[in-house]
Amino acid sequence: MEDGHMREKCTALEHGSQEQQRQFICGVIEGFYGRPWTTEQRKDLFRKLKKLGMDSYMYAPKDDYKHRAYWRELYTVEEADHLSSLISAAKEAGIVFYYALSPGLDMTYSSQKEIATLKRKLDQVSQFGCEAYALLFDDIESELSKADKEVFQTFANAQVSVTNEIYTHLNDPKFLFCPTQYCASRAVPSVVDSEYLNTLGSKLNNEIDILWTGDKVISKIITIESIREITEILRRPPVIWDNLHANDYDQKRVFLGPYTGRSPELIPYLRGVMTNPNCEFYGNFIAIHTLAFWSRCSMDSKMNSSMSADIKLETENEDDLPVECLSKNVYHPRLALKNAITEWLPEFFVEKEAFGPITKPQPQVEMVMPIIPIIPSINTCMSLTTTTTTSTNTRTVPEVNTTQLQALADVCSTVSSTLTPISNPVMNSLVSPTKVVTNDDIINHIPTTVASNIELPEKIPISIVPVPIMEAKNVEETIELKCDIFDPAKNTEAAIEAIENQSCKTEISPVVEDIPLDEKREQINNLSVETMLDENSLSPLSAGVNEPMECSSINSQISPKEAIKLVADDVIMEDSANDINSMHVESPSSSPVSSDEMHDEDELEAKSTATRTKINFEDLNLLCDLFYLPFEHGSRGLKLLSEFQWLKINCNVMLQIGASGSGDAVKPIKPEVSEWLQRSEGFAKLCAGIQELLIKIADCENKEISHDLYSYVWDISGALSLLNGFVKWLALGHFPPNMSSYTEGSYTWFSKGWKEAFMSGDQEPWVFRGGLSADLQRLMPVDSGNDLFVYKLPEQPTANYYQLRPYRSSDEPQINKICTRTYMQWHSNEDDDEILLPAHLADIVADAVVGAHLTLQPEFCVVAYDNTDSIVGYACGALDVNVFQRNIDICWLPELREKYPRTLLETEDDGNSKAHKMIEGFVERFHNCAAVCPSEVFGSFPAILSAATLREAEQQDNGIVKRLLTVLLAALRANGCFGVHVCVPEQDTEQMSFYSKIGFIEVYRNEISKCIYLGRRF
Repeated sequence: MEDGHMREKCTALEHGSQEQQRQFICGVIEGFYGRPWTTEQRKDLFRKLKKLGMDSYMYAPKDDYKHRAYWRELYTVEEADHLSSLISAAKEAGIVFYYALSPGLDMTYSSQKEIATLKRKLDQVSQFGCEAYALLFDDIESELSKADKEVFQTFANAQVSVTNEIYTHLNDPKFLFCPTQYCASRAVPSVVDSEYLNTLGSKLNNEIDILWTGDKVISKIITIESIREITEILRRPPVIWDNLHANDYDQKRVFLGPYTGRSPELIPYLRGVMTNPNCEFYGNFIAIHTLAFWSRCSMDSKMNSSMSADIKLETENEDDLPVECLSKNVYHPRLALKNAITEWLPEFFVEKEAFGPITKPQPQVEMVMPIIPIIPSINTCMSLTTTTTTSTNTRTVPEVNTTQLQALADVCSTVSSTLTPISNPVMNSLVSPTKVVTNDDIINHIPTTVASNIELPEKIPISIVPVPIMEAKNVEETIELKCDIFDPAKNTEAAIEAIENQSCKTEISPVVEDIPLDEKREQINNLSVETMLDENSLSPLSAGVNEPMECSSINSQISPKEAIKLVADDVIMEDSANDINSMHVESPSSSPVSSDEMHDEDELEAKSTATRTKINFEDLNLLCDLFYLPFEHGSRGLKLLSEFQWLKINCNVMLQIGASGSGDAVKPIKPEVSEWLQRSEGFAKLCAGIQELLIKIADCENKEISHDLYSYVWDISGALSLLNGFVKWLALGHFPPNMSSYTEGSYTWFSKGWKEAFMSGDQEPWVFRGGLSADLQRLMPVDSGNDLFVYKLPEQPTANYYQLRPYRSSDEPQINKICTRTYMQWHSNEDDDEILLPAHLADIVADAVVGAHLTLQPEFCVVAYDNTDSIVGYACGALDVNVFQRNIDICWLPELREKYPRTLLETEDDGNSKAHKMIEGFVERFHNCAAVCPSEVFGSFPAILSAATLREAEQQDNGIVKRLLTVLLAALRANGCFGVHVCVPEQDTEQMSFYSKIGFIEVYRNEISKCIYLGRRF
């Protein structure tokens, strides 16, 4: 009966008024902030719209030269030629070209001179052949000027007067009007009681269509009831200006999911729908294609849960869809997405060149203060927000009254009209067919956004507000001095292999001699939230904190990761929330054991596979999954989040490997350990699929598509390199049983109320700025580390990328070479000859700088490697500098004194005085007592660190040092440490610069030794 009723309804609507269908407006608005599209891209759009059966395009790029900032200026001959060619191309394709102006920012409505200027501008465009127009009054102050108050009673009356006069002057053309109160959340005090909207309804010419965005600036759902309400007030059905796919508010997100949240049953109640999509032209195929599909339908599938349906997208066939979905009149987002991907794929193989480096098209945001974002615009304008750190707890998320936040906003954001946000450079898209020209000589006196009449909700989950969130607990484990030279990483790996083969004959754990300490580590034991976070860390009132998801607009050459083939089916993961915290125990025989080496073998195999394959349907399916929609992540995005969370929560099972009993045989591996290893391998394969996708996008023939999409996949690949590196470190089991007490946070995807708020649509999506990339980053247990997630963009798509993993003993020779090379570079001037060391002293630098770390605490060493498995950088640390120094004195220095005796200085003067002085300095260091770390440093920064990367690696990947440091800091934090330092000679400016760039600041200066201690919290 239900299916029959559905078919009846479908047939009735299909045979509806043909006249009404012809009048329905369906098309695209180029209405975002940031870099406009080019002339050739717009012409390409017209051809696509014609093919898809759409009929309208609105020219309204907010930052195009003469649309908004300089709306009064007439077009030059060159600009006129480009605009005329656009209008002609639209006509040839049967597309209505709406020319829009935004004069409301600085127009005096009562001035006849201003009205004459507006008429002259539109008359000029009319001479180019334009027959449809729009006036946009969005994102402006709602207060009338003094002169206007003498003529008009209200703001609405002023806009209506000007618009009606212009409409009549242009001989009643097709005309669109964008109100200042363009959505229900901006209607004052409400839609029904808004004097502004009621005035528009009663006085604006009935033939002028009015634009409306729905309940919100970006509406998750638009209902028939809400459209009926606004239609009654406006006395005409609205044209929906749909921001569902707009991304100009977030440099980390591009939206590739299907058009959804609007039933086709809305169509009879609407005048039309126009999508204002992504800034990236080539990122809009899905948005436009699925909207076209939607506009041809008349009803929804009964499978209304788009989330659950889309999760099954990659596994279901068309034959599995409900019968009604096969009807051309029934819209199903999943089917629409599948069809759109199929038609999008060939475009990746069309050879096109891209000019210039990769740049984000969105306007840049100035981070003034880490408060909740409160600067929406009709096209999702810029906003401020900060979120960090990790969580696994499920306590109730408190709510905070927004009165205080509003007060902060008045000081820190553009809500107050007295403050000027960043002004974008003046851009002109009408002087070149393939480029957007930026003119830095012309001042853009119009800020990015001017928002007014903004009402915050009465309560916002406090998870949106950055606060100190990590809870430090007392360190309970005893401190042991490790005096034997051993490699725990190597031993653990060997143990895993031995357990797998059940043939291990010796003990796994190395012998460690315990030496009692005279002093306890009270500084660490007494750590609290107050001492852990400095006053400028994460307090909502702290200034100058960068957002973890913020991306610099400065371009530098950077290389993406190597590829690994995705094998998603190998991972066992349930979709229920309970799966995050529970172990699914399997028998050892059905759960193969994996290790770092196994992962790397998969990676190397996938690298060669990626070079032989080209992008396919499944790759684009994955791409859309990672960058789905403003209020939901795709299925594999959710899987990445949940798998990492599961691995982190259940990592204590890996402690069982090191705790295996003694004897001639090792106990068989436990099922829960086997499962953890299997799922960690599965997580690595999920990451590998995205790295392979990165390579395929970099290598695709259509470089314009590659330029538009590469940086987004690069962002997620960078976040996953951190998570995957940390998982590999967890597999070694070098953390205490109470690790969760150090890495437990309150504000991540798994915090109670977070994802519910994200998916509800009650908040505008810029509240959760950063998308999936940010949600992945927040899972890393590093607090006060926002700067570690700010990278320079890659200049060009490239298939080279550096990955991270824990140190292995076989890496020592390469690390020694890197350490020596970078040290020599730091201590050499560009004009000086290269410092050469004698062959038998080639390791003296590495022995002095990094040797103790690799020998005594290799478990806290992370390396970066390229696609040939060559090491390009490292970061080494020690939990407690005093304990570490005592280990050095007892275990390491005696060997070095024997290896480098003082008599060496008598024979090593070959005329290279700089090299001799360097050798002399190291030998003296080996034979003298080491300096004790000052208590001023140790109290807050007990750990010590040493890091270096090859300069050519930094040039290719500017973020490699930060990523290395992030994984190492996460490992230190897992062991209860929250501060780290380095000691640098004050004359060593290069080394000072190196550590300063990764967030270290001076915390102490020793005037006697002429050393500077640099520290940072995390």
